[in-house]
Amino acid sequence: MRQTWIEATVLLLAAVVLASCSTNKEKMLPHGDHTMLDIWNQETDGGAGGGQAARQLLDARQTLRRPLDSAQVQSTSAINKTYTRTSSNEIYRQFHRLPNPDLVMYIFPHLAGTDPVPVPGYSTVFPLYQRVQYAMPGERTEDY
Repeated sequence: MRQTWIEATVLLLAAVVLASCSTNKEKMLPHGDHTMLDIWNQETDGGAGGGQAARQLLDARQTLRRPLDSAQVQSTSAINKTYTRTSSNEIYRQFHRLPNPDLVMYIFPHLAGTDPVPVPGYSTVFPLYQRVQYAMPGERTEDY
C-alpha cells in the first residue's frame, strides 16, 4: 500500500514538472510581420548604400577621424616607398631567407646490404628545417 502511494506521488510530481516545462513554438519563437527580404531591405536600404546600422557606423567612424599633419604624411609616404617596386629596389631582396642551420651527423662504421659489406664511418650535413622560410619585409632576420 505504501509502495503504491509513493509511486503515485512520484508519477504525479513528474507529470507536474514536465507540464511546467512545456511551451509552444509560437510562444518561444513568435512570428513577426516581416520576412527576411523585408529585414534585409530595411537594414541595407535595398542594397543602395546601407541602412540605419551602416549610417551609424559611418557616423562613429567620422567622429574618430582626425587629419594627418605634415610629419605624418611624410613618414607614411617614406614607409610606403619601401614596399613600392621600383627599378632601384628590384635588385634587392625584400623577403630575406631565415636562418636554416646545418646539422652535422656522424655515421659510425657499420655493415650494410644483404651481403654484409663494411662501410667506414663518415660525416654528413643536412639542414635543420625541411623547407626554406622567408621573412616579411622589415622583420628581424639577424641571428637571435
